Amino acid sequence: MRKKSPFVSTTLVAVLVCAGAVLAQAPGVDISRAKHPALAEAQMHIQQAYTKIEEAQKANKEQLGGHAEKAKQLLAEASRELKAAANYADHRR
Repeated sequence: MRKKSPFVSTTLVAVLVCAGAVLAQAPGVDISRAKHPALAEAQMHIQQAYTKIEEAQKANKEQLGGHAEKAKQLLAEASRELKAAANYADHRR
């Protein structure tokens, strides 16, 4: 039975953390409030939630089992989807 190298495991974890950090860029508010007020407001709430999660991470010294980081990734994805929805609606008019 072969033992796995700790170097390989450590490297894999580091790559995954970096990839998560790249994907979890803070969402912005980039939907026109004039055209899509509800979508813009939802995106604003996503940005606020993202900021609160960052505060929680700092308060807990990043010791949240990766769950806060995953939540930030999902919020960033949700923000991108809202932007896509607004763009879709703009092109359907």
